[in-house]
Amino acid sequence: MPAHPLLWTLVGVHGLAAAYVHLRGKARFGLARQLTDHSTLLAPLNALLYLSSKVPAKAYLDPADFPHLAPLAEHWETIRDECLAVAETGNVKAADGYTDAGFNSFFRTGWKRFYLSWYGTVPASARERCPKTMALLDAIPDVKAAMFALLPPGAHLVRHRDPYAGSLRYHLGLATPNADGCYIEVDGERRSWRDGEPLMFDETFIHHARNETDRPRLILFCDVKRPLNNPLAKLVDWVFRQAAMRAAATENVPGEKVGWVNRLFGLVYRVRLVGKAAKARSKPAYYAVKFGAVAALAYWLLA
Repeated sequence: MPAHPLLWTLVGVHGLAAAYVHLRGKARFGLARQLTDHSTLLAPLNALLYLSSKVPAKAYLDPADFPHLAPLAEHWETIRDECLAVAETGNVKAADGYTDAGFNSFFRTGWKRFYLSWYGTVPASARERCPKTMALLDAIPDVKAAMFALLPPGAHLVRHRDPYAGSLRYHLGLATPNADGCYIEVDGERRSWRDGEPLMFDETFIHHARNETDRPRLILFCDVKRPLNNPLAKLVDWVFRQAAMRAAATENVPGEKVGWVNRLFGLVYRVRLVGKAAKARSKPAYYAVKFGAVAALAYWLLA
């Protein structure tokens, strides 16, 4: 007889949700990768959002089905001009230090960004440097986050799935190579960016991107609220956005607001650097400590 039936029930529900997330779509991670992926941690939440979604469960969506986003494409040249002005000053860049947990791994392969908004937080630098773009975004409440994103020549994004299913991803080509060698592949289906043209996709399918051309790719990158069909899912989504997504705000320039998630990430990453140094000295000792700690935690939870 289990000591904690409720705990085992929760573990079972979580396992079913994680299996659903893993099997959703054609492209999949290996089991070991999926078990440690953020999407597994959030699987019960995401399963609720998937089952409550008004949009079809497919990799790419038709931007025409989101008419409230049309003003962005209609004014793409205005947005492009402000984006290029920011890029020319070197401000479309990687984070200064460990202050951007959500995109930290992307910086190592060349990806760069300039935040326009992040779940209720708008950096002062965005208002100052991109007033016309911000006016367009302010008029579309369903855009919960936005940034300019740069993929330089030769840069790439590794295969990943975004952990949270409360949003859909909107890309608008601003200054792109306009070539098939600069592409994104979502659930095994490849598309390329073109100036002035939007792409809409579900970022919780496995995807990756690569720029194999000699020109940089600049886009407007937005998180758009996923349409949901029931009050419970809408409430859960709102609570999670307020409690977690807002807390992942970060800065374009020093002095802007950095949420507690990224402040904590900075501390944890410094501890991780110590772990990496220990691993370099002795892999057997490192793994013995690591897996011993995991086993002790599992025993404490389930005993």
